[in-house]
Amino acid sequence: MTGASAVVAPGVRAAFDDHLAHADETGATALALGLLRAGVRPEDILLRLIAPAQAAVGARWVSTEWSVAQEHAATHVSERVVSRLAAAAAKLRPQDSAPARRVLFACIEGECHTLPARIAAEVLRLRGFDVTFLGADVLAPRLVSHLHRQGPDLVGLSCMIPVRLPAAHHLIECCRRAGTPVLVGGSGFGPGGVWARTLGADLYAPDPAAAAEMLAGRWPRTPREAAPLEHLADDEYFRIVRQRAELLRRLLARLLERYPRLRDPRAEHAEAVLEDLGRLPDVVAAANYVDDPQVLTDYLSFGVEFLHARGVPTAALGDALATLSEPLGGLPRTAAHLDAGRRWLTAADLPVPPP
Repeated sequence: MTGASAVVAPGVRAAFDDHLAHADETGATALALGLLRAGVRPEDILLRLIAPAQAAVGARWVSTEWSVAQEHAATHVSERVVSRLAAAAAKLRPQDSAPARRVLFACIEGECHTLPARIAAEVLRLRGFDVTFLGADVLAPRLVSHLHRQGPDLVGLSCMIPVRLPAAHHLIECCRRAGTPVLVGGSGFGPGGVWARTLGADLYAPDPAAAAEMLAGRWPRTPREAAPLEHLADDEYFRIVRQRAELLRRLLARLLERYPRLRDPRAEHAEAVLEDLGRLPDVVAAANYVDDPQVLTDYLSFGVEFLHARGVPTAALGDALATLSEPLGGLPRTAAHLDAGRRWLTAADLPVPPP
């Protein structure tokens, strides 16, 4: 069996999954490099083996099949395999004297899921681009410094969770002011990248291969003029941000009161549940920032699966919305988003306490 078909063969994928399950970096690396020596394109190894295997890792964590520690260990192995594969593939590439377009990749502030962005960066490198990868949690000063020192032709930004959308907008604006167009990707920009254009990105790609194909035929010369987010003039978003600590205090107090099991630090999954539900004020703020309740309803959809897998009543989502509705009820756009969240829970036949 040769070529890309070897990558998608069940036995190959099962073997790689097993290496991840046992945090076996040596075995996972040997498998990937063996495919490379057998003639499988490195891009296929990245996109047809490592990327889907890592998606399965995340799914196993959500379902509680794997612990956080197992998920972190497997992710570390995947990252190491990508590094070794990239180094080996670089030795096989012909040296091209033609100047390549320079692309700067970064994960936005607060974003620590680096693997999707790293895979995208390596795919573009394999396609002949001159790529620099800045890694996780890139703050604006660091990005701006690289923009001025390196002068890239394009910046690629990765955002995996919507609560980071305000930070993504800040980096997009920094790039626009520097005259550098921006390509964005990641699930944080919503289905089909619905919030990418809202925030002024020049291009959105759903996956690394699509990004490479897009850039091969459509290179943005200068950043587009983005429409301002005029709804932010009502100051609602900034009021939510200023109240964040109090909102979180109220939320956690309500959850600990209604669900005593979460008070016990020894209770399985209690810490993870409180951490995840504690993101709700940031989710509401992000929904307000892009003025779209889908940010909230998408979170609720995830929350139902997350809580159910951990044996926590999904009624906690309705309790959480009710808790936030009292202090935020005076903010019209925010109140409308919270109402949309309650309607979503009702449509899903889940308990919804009155606000």
